[in-house]
Amino acid sequence: MQEVIINEPAGEWFALASAYITIGFGLILLLAPRKAFQILRLRTAEGVPEALSESRATMAGFYFGVGILAILFSQPLLWLTLGAGWAFTALGRLVSIIVDRGNTRFNWISIAMEAALAAGPLIYGYTALF
Repeated sequence: MQEVIINEPAGEWFALASAYITIGFGLILLLAPRKAFQILRLRTAEGVPEALSESRATMAGFYFGVGILAILFSQPLLWLTLGAGWAFTALGRLVSIIVDRGNTRFNWISIAMEAALAAGPLIYGYTALF
């Protein structure tokens, strides 16, 4: 079990916050996929239940699993994995903004949030490793 100690370094607090937010996203995708799709501005096709299955399995499982393991094991490489996952998510969104002409306020807010979620674990994992 993860103990929360008040005098932990600030970098660890940011990494933990990123992990808890990632777990929260995973739980929302697992327990309320329709609501998650509404927030993400996605729609499922009528008569295609596999879309909800993808939310619960592929998306929720990854977010929840990486977030939980980063907290439980608290190892530098797991923090780097969590941060890299968010960094590549931001990169994918940037590519979409450029290639798919997705220059919208929603995408820029999302990329800023994804970059912030990447920064904490990447910085903490890197400093803990070296």
